[in-house]
Amino acid sequence: MLALRSLAFNVCFYAMTTLLAFGGLPTLVSRRAVLRLARLWGRLTLWLLRVVAGMKVEFRGLENIPEGPLLIAAKHQSALETLALCTVFPEFAYILKRELLLIPLIGWYLSRSGMVAIDRSKGARAMSLMNAAAATAIQEGRQLIIFPEGTRRAVGAPPAYKQGLSHLYTALKVPCVPVALNTGRFWSRNSLIRRPGTAVIHFLEPIPPGMGRPEFQALAQERLETASNALLEPGPAGSTVGAEQPASTAAGHTAATAQRH
Repeated sequence: MLALRSLAFNVCFYAMTTLLAFGGLPTLVSRRAVLRLARLWGRLTLWLLRVVAGMKVEFRGLENIPEGPLLIAAKHQSALETLALCTVFPEFAYILKRELLLIPLIGWYLSRSGMVAIDRSKGARAMSLMNAAAATAIQEGRQLIIFPEGTRRAVGAPPAYKQGLSHLYTALKVPCVPVALNTGRFWSRNSLIRRPGTAVIHFLEPIPPGMGRPEFQALAQERLETASNALLEPGPAGSTVGAEQPASTAAGHTAATAQRH
């Protein structure tokens, strides 16, 4: 049954993604139209997960998200958080590798939506170029999302945080919201199986600007690891324990964040 439900979800997901990718080409006329399409993609994915795969996504700590430009530092265990975070922020921008912009069709959307691409071929200059592009995004009032470990990590893997997060924090001078999660328990990074249950994405209290780089890096990592590890403890009804903030399901989340959009 698990394999059949996972197969059904994957077929529906990739069919829906293909339809949106081609049908959404007119949105390339503007950045905001592309972002609206991305939010629709994320919401439809969460709906398919719930209806087809039996997986709910629970957002916690939405009240911890300040208005205006932000730096969002999220754990990265699967593709699920990449899709889910699109539904929360009205003007999101991901930090991503430049190679993704070269993918046919997908790269068009990424470029038009103003994502911040890192050109690793630039070597030492890559960080300064990233900071400059990120500063532009922040000046436009956007919410900049970065995965501090740089790539998806297995559930429970030792932390491997890069310096990009602390560079951005000190350069941008905006609050940083850490995001803990346990999505890898349900949507594995190297598997097509989608497990039923309740995946949790928890927005922690924002870290205000003004800290030194080493202090901020240590604090952000400690908060992310502690909260994410707590979410890995089994709880009732397929959910998790260890989070203090009130929860909202994906359906409730849509209404709760409508004003932000």
